[in-house]
Amino acid sequence: MLKKEILTMLAIVLVIFLIGFVFRVGSASLYGIPDNEKPFYKDNNGIPYMYELDSYYNYRLTRNYLDHGYLGDAKVNGKEWDLHSYYPGVPMDYPPLIVYITAFFYKFINIFVEVPLLTVCFWLPAFIGPLCGIPAYLFVRKLTNDYGGIVAGILAVTSIIYFIRTVPGWFDTDMFIILFPLLIVWFFIEAVYAKEDKKRIFFAILSGFSMFLFSMAWNGWQYLFYVIVVFSLSYLIWYKIRGEDTKNLFYVFITFLIGTFMFIIVFLGLSYILKLFLGLFEFMKVGSGQNIWAPWPDIYTSVSELGRPSLREVISTGGATFGLGIFGILVLFVLLKKKTVYLSSMKNVDWFFFTLLLLWISIGLVSLLKGARFMMMLIPPLVIAAGIMVGVATEGLKFSKRGKRYVKILSIFAILVFTIPPIVNTNEALYVLSPGANDDLWDSALWIHNNTQNDTVVVLAEWSYGHFFTAIADRPVLLDGRLAYIETLSIRQFEDNPYSFGGKSPTPAREYWIDRALSTSNESLSLGIFRMLTTTGDAAYLNLDLYTKNTTQSVEILNSILGVNREAAMKILTNIYHFNQKQAEEILNYTHPQNPRPFVLVTYDRMINAGHWVFSFGNWDFINMKRGNYTYSVGTINMTTTFLNTTDGVIMDLKTGDVKWNNKTPYCTIIIRENRIEKRYFDKKSNFCIILNMDNQKSVVIDKQFENSLFTKLVIEGSNMTCFKPVYENKEVVVWKATSY
Repeated sequence: MLKKEILTMLAIVLVIFLIGFVFRVGSASLYGIPDNEKPFYKDNNGIPYMYELDSYYNYRLTRNYLDHGYLGDAKVNGKEWDLHSYYPGVPMDYPPLIVYITAFFYKFINIFVEVPLLTVCFWLPAFIGPLCGIPAYLFVRKLTNDYGGIVAGILAVTSIIYFIRTVPGWFDTDMFIILFPLLIVWFFIEAVYAKEDKKRIFFAILSGFSMFLFSMAWNGWQYLFYVIVVFSLSYLIWYKIRGEDTKNLFYVFITFLIGTFMFIIVFLGLSYILKLFLGLFEFMKVGSGQNIWAPWPDIYTSVSELGRPSLREVISTGGATFGLGIFGILVLFVLLKKKTVYLSSMKNVDWFFFTLLLLWISIGLVSLLKGARFMMMLIPPLVIAAGIMVGVATEGLKFSKRGKRYVKILSIFAILVFTIPPIVNTNEALYVLSPGANDDLWDSALWIHNNTQNDTVVVLAEWSYGHFFTAIADRPVLLDGRLAYIETLSIRQFEDNPYSFGGKSPTPAREYWIDRALSTSNESLSLGIFRMLTTTGDAAYLNLDLYTKNTTQSVEILNSILGVNREAAMKILTNIYHFNQKQAEEILNYTHPQNPRPFVLVTYDRMINAGHWVFSFGNWDFINMKRGNYTYSVGTINMTTTFLNTTDGVIMDLKTGDVKWNNKTPYCTIIIRENRIEKRYFDKKSNFCIILNMDNQKSVVIDKQFENSLFTKLVIEGSNMTCFKPVYENKEVVVWKATSY
């Protein structure tokens, strides 16, 4: 390779990386937030709080690794445990690459200058994210030419969904989802088309090593492994049927498998291989049309990114990459079908490669049935297809009498046409980003850290803030987005070893119980649920299931005893449900523990938006396995001198006090002004109440049966109750403590 060609390649690689890096850096400027509000969203180091709250989970694991050499909080019976997540903790099972890389950069940077770990975590995605453009460029360049490679590289680093999820402050495993698939397939194709055995082995091992790194980077790595396995086996069978030579592909495929397994077994252990099977099974289940957690409610339905996207959402989320990629695969099919002369100068663009690309894209499209976030699985094959299309088009200019004279000019024009729109879109995307945390959340977490016992459990009215509080407050939480793995057969060992749960059956039951406590107006029941969960975790209902063999009945029993004292609960268990004395005592040890752990309940103004799910899950119909259709609407208040109206349809005459929602009169109105609450009743036949919070200009329309629920009182109104009192509060966050146990 000529020196000039090498320098050109290096210059192009640098430009692609800088395009991805420079535009990502803009996220640190908080473009979408007014200047006077920006300090509220920045920490003491002057950088914004993380955009994605899961980032604080990765930060905490990295802090653990730097502190004692492994990701978990402690080792129990030789196994790492995360004692902060899903109290009393879960076995540590997380791809460690993000932690290893971050720890390395943190130690390296701090050789020269002192930089906080949180700052390193914030900036790392801006450096890792754009790296995917390098293999995209080199891969497509090898298949076509520089022009196609440049387009592929720029599309890879600017694909809108990937761009957003790899800006500074989005410190999550998403940064690896494009990079490693491109490396894996690139090296695999290089191995297949290599002319020498040494090169075949070398590239096949590189592909296997990249697959190993991918397995350390993201829990969904198995999908690409199976794409390559299914594709290779299919072609080997096809070649055999046609009587063609299968030796080269067979050797490459076997070397790839051996390389992948060898690296995983040596560095991660034999048990990690099981994820090849278990991971694929879980991937096929999560987000399916059926509730796989039955009879418990499926909490994944509340996660927007796991909802099935519409075609319009796919197109808008995928942006130019989706359109160009799909168009590119169609163009490539037509050119191969016609055996056009335009492909004569292309290297390795044939039916073999096209079939792999098509299978890759097809799997990506099917994965969208599991959620919008899986759009990122589509980006690698789409940028390759788009790049090949541009490469073929520019090569085609050489066969045109008119175009031949202006090949470079027209090719550069093509690059600009295909890459400027996605670059512009990335800049616009920065204006809609907003940090997931702020000063109020940070201060409340620090208060908990400094003013509560180490064994205090944090209960959150919305689990999405869980990772933030485990990291900053350094306290365990009831729920933080992770599901516990519970072995029901070992439930009776809980008192001797609360970490003996490690098993196989994930359950979202915790979400039901938390939401049940928040949606009821029975404070004693709420307190009983929280006391149970924060002391014995899932033990009570798992233990009951061993007796009843019926989860629905177990839930009924617990709902009848958790709101009363131990003596009354004993009578209910023995007289109504006919448990003997010993069985009842065992159950009560979990539901009414003698030495309950301390806990605090955290509410946050923005948790109001989650109210719909709280009432739906907290009043789950276990018999029909469905949630109720309850009235719940949130709006923003606008006022004139005579009228108040909201963005969700509330209109109030300020002179007469007459108020309606969608032209209907409410059962009652609750007006909050300067921490004073005024309640008025209107129509007894109406089924909803209107809550107007003048202090934060928010309105909530709520089903009247939840008028006095814990969620309404604490989260929406911020008012005192009998069993809960505020121990810390700022503008948006209140920390509550139980007045009695």
